[in-house]
Amino acid sequence: MGRAVITGLGTYVPERILSNHDLEQLVDTNDAWIVSRTGIRERRLARDDQATSDMAYEASARALADAHVEASSLDFIIVATNTPDTLFPSTAARLQARLSEKPIPGVDVQAGCTGWIYGLQMGAAFIEANMYQRVLVVASDKLSSIVDYEDRSTAVLFGDGAGAVVLESGPAGTPFGILASYLNADGRGADLLALPAGGSRSPASRETVDSRLHFLKMSGNDVFRFAVKALPEAVEVGLARGGLSLQDMDLLVPHQANERIIDAARRQLNVAEHKVVKNIERYGNTSVASIPLALEEVRQDGRLVDGMVVVLAAFGSGLTWGSTVVRWGK
Repeated sequence: MGRAVITGLGTYVPERILSNHDLEQLVDTNDAWIVSRTGIRERRLARDDQATSDMAYEASARALADAHVEASSLDFIIVATNTPDTLFPSTAARLQARLSEKPIPGVDVQAGCTGWIYGLQMGAAFIEANMYQRVLVVASDKLSSIVDYEDRSTAVLFGDGAGAVVLESGPAGTPFGILASYLNADGRGADLLALPAGGSRSPASRETVDSRLHFLKMSGNDVFRFAVKALPEAVEVGLARGGLSLQDMDLLVPHQANERIIDAARRQLNVAEHKVVKNIERYGNTSVASIPLALEEVRQDGRLVDGMVVVLAAFGSGLTWGSTVVRWGK
């Protein structure tokens, strides 16, 4: 049984920057309030003509180049997203068509901001079961397409972006790769963070549009309380499943939803600040893309080196939470 190893990593963010000062012109808010409550100073917004699959393509092309492989060599494509181009066909199908003329199976995964962690476990399972040798796991969200810029409680939080990794079967006995995973979900909190309309329960109508139900809605305080419990649990259980402890962890790359959530989780875990990656001030909450964006950033600045034990941990709508434990290297 081969272990799944990350052999390529690529990310993409749009060029347009929406700063807190820009938001002051749109909603009743200010820079000081946003920074103190969230840690966010700016976020990236996709162009109007730019869809989730377009950002996914850019990140995927960079991940494939980083792994030195062609798209035609892929065995499977997994796209984690909460903002698919269309409900169907899948964003994975649209991405495949741009990446390769060769047909490649693929599927979308929708698990809130934890979707990319779910996708990593799926890809790793395919490889460990010897079903596939090379899997592309993509995270892409255009949250600006479902954010209500008249609602200051959510308008300040979200941005757009994408990330991708190539997973391959590592050689026998490799110390590198995905060591363990942990996933969980509790649907009793489903309505705490949701897109109320547009599905089969509440199809699009004049009433749903007039009621602004095609924008995401969030019970911020409830989600905060959930997250500060779920994030530490995801870290500890993931490490335990890999036969490791917090002392073995070199870096924690958490979902970048709110700086206060990250800081509260760090204190609960009693982890040194230098071990926790944060880049939320520049990108906001990019949902599924936040972890690969942060991972690439620490790789570029030299903080991520071969042999490190890295924990990727997320939480999101569903409610969902989970982690992936990786020994970095290939």
